[in-house]
Amino acid sequence: MNPTNTKAALHVPSSLHILGVLCGLTAGVWLGAAEAPTKLVNSGFSPFAISLCMVAGVFTARWTFPTLLKGTTYVFADLREKKHLIVWAILAGALWAVANTLTVFAIRDVGLAIAFPMWNTNSLIGLLWGRLLFHELQGASRLNIGKVLLGGVLIIAAAIMLGFSTLHGDTAAGHHIAGGLAAAGGASLMWGTMYVPYRKAYLSGMNPLSFVTAFTVGELVTMLLLVWTLDGGSRSTAFQWARLQPVLFWLFLGGMIWVIGDLFQQFACKYLGIGRGIPLSNTNQLWGLAWGALVFGELQHADSAHRWLVVGGSTLMILGALSISTAVASAKEHSSVQQALLRECNRYGLDYNKTLAAQAGEEFNTRGERRRWWDYAIVTAACLVFVWLATGARRPELTMDLRWTAVLLVVLVVSLVFASLRLWRQTRFS
Repeated sequence: MNPTNTKAALHVPSSLHILGVLCGLTAGVWLGAAEAPTKLVNSGFSPFAISLCMVAGVFTARWTFPTLLKGTTYVFADLREKKHLIVWAILAGALWAVANTLTVFAIRDVGLAIAFPMWNTNSLIGLLWGRLLFHELQGASRLNIGKVLLGGVLIIAAAIMLGFSTLHGDTAAGHHIAGGLAAAGGASLMWGTMYVPYRKAYLSGMNPLSFVTAFTVGELVTMLLLVWTLDGGSRSTAFQWARLQPVLFWLFLGGMIWVIGDLFQQFACKYLGIGRGIPLSNTNQLWGLAWGALVFGELQHADSAHRWLVVGGSTLMILGALSISTAVASAKEHSSVQQALLRECNRYGLDYNKTLAAQAGEEFNTRGERRRWWDYAIVTAACLVFVWLATGARRPELTMDLRWTAVLLVVLVVSLVFASLRLWRQTRFS
């Protein structure tokens, strides 16, 4: 199979780079806001139970948004056309479920301040896989390579500084430190490797919305197996409805917020590659700190040294994001990526030009997206689930600054609307 439009293959509009950067930064905003439910880890539930409940919320939201934006007809037609990628999506979901469970253990044993920076090193692991398997940064100028590497390192350094800014001497949990550090490191490895199926899918022209539909099956099945085999089976706190009911809504809500952030992260990976997209989405720690410090008052009693860590870490993270954002891929770099795309097309018998168009957000222009009655039923059922859980919810006993909550909620909404409109106008969510 030979490409018939090589010149077009070498040219990718800079507007797609801008779109990818916008999606990566928006992902950071939403992923950072999804951290609040982790505070429930110390509420007497096992880490497996917390992770399973969040994954159940993720499962509900992951089926809802693709159905709402594209319709099941579109999604399943995409999956049928690229059946070989379904197993990759399920594998990615399984990796995510294991990584997410490890983060809950890490938070319990060493605290969010130490665990978060450790698992955010997944961006470097993703960068390594992107270079080895998909020729990312091959053919890039030294300046662009330097920008991407510098940006990734700055963001990780900033994550460490922001993490230690919330550490006040009593966060870690004694003899569990070694296990907590191992769990955080394992989560980093799992999440960094999870991006390999992401990139493989998008090189093959699969829509992110279709990918996450299969992805979520791997998540839920893996979590059920983990709970059943490692958390006491039917005796797990995950199945103790009377205890879970008051907090289940908040865990589902956290899962839904995470899904929105992850969808934007998926689009960032598609249009920027994992080497650029993941570090940008890892700015979520900056927003997670904002929720912790401004809404929950986690830095209220911090001394000047810790406050300077916040200022320095925030500055480094912004500089890192700027460094990556300005590393626009050249035609030569795109040429090496197209070689990886051609390899995927030859391996699986895909049409090169159609796959190339899909990479540019122009896929399936002739495919209908008409909604069926069951599409509306799926969305309605998901909304009813959240309403039902909300009726039995109890507000967590956490002190919150409602003014800062309102400000950050506005930031969430504005980022969602702006990025969604840009995605719709430029790619129709493709």
